Amino acid sequence: MEIISFYKNDNQQHWLDEINKCDWRAGQYLHEILSNGTFYDLVGEGSELLLLTDGDELVSFCTYAKRDEIESEDLSPWIGFVYTFAKYRGHRYTGLLFDRIEHLAKDQSIPAVYVSTDHIGLYEKYGFEYLTDMESIYGEMARVYVKPIK
Repeated sequence: MEIISFYKNDNQQHWLDEINKCDWRAGQYLHEILSNGTFYDLVGEGSELLLLTDGDELVSFCTYAKRDEIESEDLSPWIGFVYTFAKYRGHRYTGLLFDRIEHLAKDQSIPAVYVSTDHIGLYEKYGFEYLTDMESIYGEMARVYVKPIK
């Protein structure tokens, strides 16, 4: 297993094709914004798309971004577009991506990272704490979690 950055990689088309295999609506949206070049417009300059790979197969992915679906000047950065392909689920591979993000945040002296979701019981397994419910840019309520960076 290896973690790579989509934009710091020479094989972007391959990984874009792998993301396109995702059966999740938000994954398809991620594919769209990567394909049309609006990724940074949506999530902010300097944001990252991290890919957990197994050879040429995509295991899991997520963003480490200035912005996500919650508009907040006070909360940033965000972990978003969190997805693990079905055949890799149940092994806590997402935690490898979260660990990498924690290291990035620590190197940047960032005190906490945030996640917005409708899941209960998933992010808690990785040390995230429920913070509050907030309205997303789509007009839906989302649970916001925080993970302090130590």
